[in-house]
Amino acid sequence: MDFLFPLLILALLVPMFFGIRKQKREAEKVSTMQEALKVGDAVVTTSGLYGTVVDLDENTVDLEIAEDVVTTWLRQAIREVRADEQTVEETPEVTDAPAEEAVEQTETRLTKD
Repeated sequence: MDFLFPLLILALLVPMFFGIRKQKREAEKVSTMQEALKVGDAVVTTSGLYGTVVDLDENTVDLEIAEDVVTTWLRQAIREVRADEQTVEETPEVTDAPAEEAVEQTETRLTKD
């Protein structure tokens, strides 16, 4: 019975310790990303706003959210740097429209039965 209480305390503290370590690693990663921002980076803020970095300060970032629309944000509001948009544009679009076939192919297909 005397052994049960310390074991229970240990069972509660170990997951809490590992959770705190994980949070610290994530916070360090985000902080490093925010410090490494540079002009021209495409970013997403914590509120979900997409923009491009046009100017940097020690504590703030100016984001262009539309053509000639620049807003100022705290660096801590930047959640992630987006991947290059060129890679998204290079992927071919898949369409459900059938390819056009020649007249001979249509006649052959229709008369096969």
